[in-house]
Amino acid sequence: MAQDGDSLSGVAGRYASALYDLATENHAADDVAAALDRFKTLLDGSADLKRMVKSPVFSAKEQLDALEPVLNKGQISGIAANFIRLVAAKRRLFVISDMIAAYRRLHDKAKGLVRADVTIAAPLKPDHEAALRETLAGVTGGKTIDLNVTTDPSIIGGLIVKIGSRMVDASVRTKLNSIRTRMKEVG
Repeated sequence: MAQDGDSLSGVAGRYASALYDLATENHAADDVAAALDRFKTLLDGSADLKRMVKSPVFSAKEQLDALEPVLNKGQISGIAANFIRLVAAKRRLFVISDMIAAYRRLHDKAKGLVRADVTIAAPLKPDHEAALRETLAGVTGGKTIDLNVTTDPSIIGGLIVKIGSRMVDASVRTKLNSIRTRMKEVG
């Protein structure tokens, strides 16, 4: 069973915890995670679907009817599809993104996986990426690191690493801004 210490409070946490428990009992946690990721991708890619999910104007039946083609398009079936239908029937679709994120945290924790968002100024070479992955694994207690690397030339150099709610900004842009602020204070 999902533990209380997983920072899963509120409606999204309760639904995600129940789904994770059901998925693990049925040895389908990976399949459910993949299906939820596909649904999230479809949701993020469609303004109409987002509007339908967030709007209280649509009835549960209208939401359920609108979801069927989406579930078919994303090849979402079984436990994940039934979960999404249940959420729609209970009029909780407006928090489905939070539920998916909470499920992902539970699933990642069980697999010993940590997601790290890294922003860099220029593309990483494979050996640098491997070294970064190894360093982050050391910081996280030997967990497997799933790197999501984004290139942003505006940081000038260095990198910004975000793991969960923790962030380390070692970018040249931030260092220059810090120096600029200190210089303004002095003179």
